[in-house]
Parts: sequence; structure tokens; C-alpha cells
Amino acid sequence: MSSEVPASHQENHENDSDSLEVNKSFNEEDLEKSNNISESSLDQELTSDNQMPSSSEEIHSEFTKNQSNQIADNEARLEQLEKEHETLKSQYMRIAADFDNFRKRQTRDHDDFRIQLLCTTLSEILPVVDNFERARQQLNPEGEEAQNLHRSYQGLYKQLVDILKQLGVAPMRVLGQKFDPNLHEAVMRQPSEEQVEDIIIEELQRGYHLNGRVLRHALVKVSMGPGPQQDKVSEVNDQISTSSNASNPDSSNEED
Repeated sequence: MSSEVPASHQENHENDSDSLEVNKSFNEEDLEKSNNISESSLDQELTSDNQMPSSSEEIHSEFTKNQSNQIADNEARLEQLEKEHETLKSQYMRIAADFDNFRKRQTRDHDDFRIQLLCTTLSEILPVVDNFERARQQLNPEGEEAQNLHRSYQGLYKQLVDILKQLGVAPMRVLGQKFDPNLHEAVMRQPSEEQVEDIIIEELQRGYHLNGRVLRHALVKVSMGPGPQQDKVSEVNDQISTSSNASNPDSSNEED
């Protein structure tokens, strides 16, 4: 028999030897990696052990320090929130005051506008009332038909006056009153023996009030007091009377 090994067996043997060497190299690399991992883990544990406090007092001190820092942060945050609260509160109060003033101003303006509109409307109606009063003074119905017409006319006038009263309109009473430029408008001034100066002696056009406000000024004639001639006559009479009494004292006693 021949001792030579077939070529195929020899190749297989070489392949097996190569695979063994590769596996051996892989195992050596894995072992080295695992050793490195173990060493790094050990270093980390040692480092963490070194960082950890060595006693319970250090642990308590570290906890207290963290708690103090947390309390300080909370207090700072609370102070900031209080400042923000005060700022928002002051802004709210200012806005509320501005709104209240705006509401009052709007209400006042609305009332003024309403009164102004009412005064304008009533001022246009007052000439109609004046015409009714002139007609009442001038008309003098005699027949039955004229009297019936006059009664109808007076009914309309009374209805108009009642409506004005309901709206707050009231006529001025000026005769014998002292002249007031806020209420009256002087059209004429004339001497008067019966009234002193600045007294109203005649009403030319009636004035009206609206809830205490002047709706229309009254047109009036104002007294200037006694005329200059009357004053002179009165002065002469006084002088005559004085001189006569001084010259005849007995006559005055006899009269007594």
C-alpha cells in the first residue's frame, strides 16, 4: 500500500488548521475586550465610590445644602410672583378707575345730549303756544257757533300746555321782579313813578324753564325809576315845605 496522503485530505487538513487559528485569534480578542470592560467597570465603581460621601454626616450636609438651595429658589420665585401680582393689581385698579370715569362721562354726555335735544324741540313748539295765547286775548266770540269754536280751540291749547308741564316746562313769573340778565332780556327801559330802577314793569314775551334750566329768556320792559322832571319837582316841594316850616313854627304847633 502506498503511504501517500491524497491531495484532497491534505487540503482539508490545512483548512481545519487555518480555521482553528482564526477561532483562536477571535477568542483571544474577545477575552481581551471582556478584560477591558471589566477594568473600565471597576474604574467607574471606584470613581463613584470616591464621589460618594464617606459618612452619614456628609450625606446629611449635602441634603441640607440642596434643601437650602431649593428653599432659596422658592423664596426668590415667590417674591417675583408677588411683584408681578402687585403690578397686575395696580394695572387692574387703574383700568377699573378709567372705565368707571368713562362710564360716568358717557352717562353725563348722554343726559346733556338728551336735554339739549329736548330744549331744541321745545323751543320750536313755544312759538305755537305764544300764538294760542295771542289768539285767546284777541278773540271775543259772540255767537254760539263762535263760542263752540272758541271752546274747541281752548281745549287744544290746554292739551298742549299739559304736555309741556309733563315734560317739565314751566312759565316764568316776571312782573314786579328785579331784572336778572340770566333769566330776562331787557328790550325796553322807561321811567316809572310806581317802580324803582331795575324792576320789571311789563312782560313782552313769556320766558320758560325746563327742570330749573332756562329754556327761553323772557323779553321784558324794565323800569328806570322816577323821571328827572319828577325828581326835580319832588326836590322843589321838599325845599318849599322845609322853608315854610322854618318860617312859621307856630303853625306847625297849632296843627299838632
